[in-house]
Amino acid sequence: MLAAAVAIADVRAAGTQTLGYGFGKSATASEIAGWDIDVRPDGTGLPSGRGSVEQGQAIYDEKCASCHGTFGESNSYLQLAGGVGTLGSAQPVRTTGSKLNYATTLWDYIRRAMPFATPQTLTPDEVYALTAYVLNLNDIVPAGTVLDRNSLPRVRMPNREGLTTAHGLMRVDGRPDTANAACMHNCASTIKPSSEIPGYARDSHGDLAQQRREMGAIAGLPTAEGPAKSPVSAAPASAGLQLARKLGCSTCHNVDGALVGPSFRAVAARYAPLGSASRMAENEGRLLVKLKNGGAGLWGTVPMPAQAQISDADARKVVEWILGGAQ
Repeated sequence: MLAAAVAIADVRAAGTQTLGYGFGKSATASEIAGWDIDVRPDGTGLPSGRGSVEQGQAIYDEKCASCHGTFGESNSYLQLAGGVGTLGSAQPVRTTGSKLNYATTLWDYIRRAMPFATPQTLTPDEVYALTAYVLNLNDIVPAGTVLDRNSLPRVRMPNREGLTTAHGLMRVDGRPDTANAACMHNCASTIKPSSEIPGYARDSHGDLAQQRREMGAIAGLPTAEGPAKSPVSAAPASAGLQLARKLGCSTCHNVDGALVGPSFRAVAARYAPLGSASRMAENEGRLLVKLKNGGAGLWGTVPMPAQAQISDADARKVVEWILGGAQ
């Protein structure tokens, strides 16, 4: 931000009318449309579609229950149900049902960010159905409810009047959360923007240089090798790793070092296809079932959601890559 402000000041001082930073490009209409998916409290932005509580339960059991619990009670993730009316008590229970003030916010979040490993893959009908089911879990709508773009904004959440904008973060005339007087003495004459990972936190999330995401190879800083070194260019990813990233596996798994789940190489070490051909086939089959159906308990308390949307062919390629050592 400081560098940008200096750049603008320099341009204005030179009398140039057109401001620019010398990089990037104008966003296309299709690129903007990909981000323009917000839904407002009055329902603006909701697409056509409809879904019932009954339909939502079937979708929830398949795609949501492994993380959020059979009845929204949670499995180490956000609790979805319960706590309505407790926010003003000595023991508030913050859940989707107790804290949201508009039902459209729930619809927006489900469509935007869920399922965790494959966000924005749900159809509008599925999102309406899931919204109806979660609201029903909180006794906000009855079991026979069907939601669409007209009925959803009319749902009144228990915490409708519980949130306020009368504070400094939301309004200029709002009361600030903190108060302090600026020092304005012995100020630094030179400011050099910088960013670094403190030594005690360098290996908190595994080796960052190995954690590539879908945007492709980028320069990475090895963080699991002791003292800081110069950034290194990432080697091209193998076909297996590229597929794992494309399918969203890297959201929870590193090649080396645990993230949310175990590393790919830790899985390979446990299920390495050693021994007879039948044992090799058995291990491959077990991993295929695990990948498609999900599960919990083998690597800790955090469950692995089912990945039913992955084709059998892609699932087999990923499993073969993992059992080959995740190279």
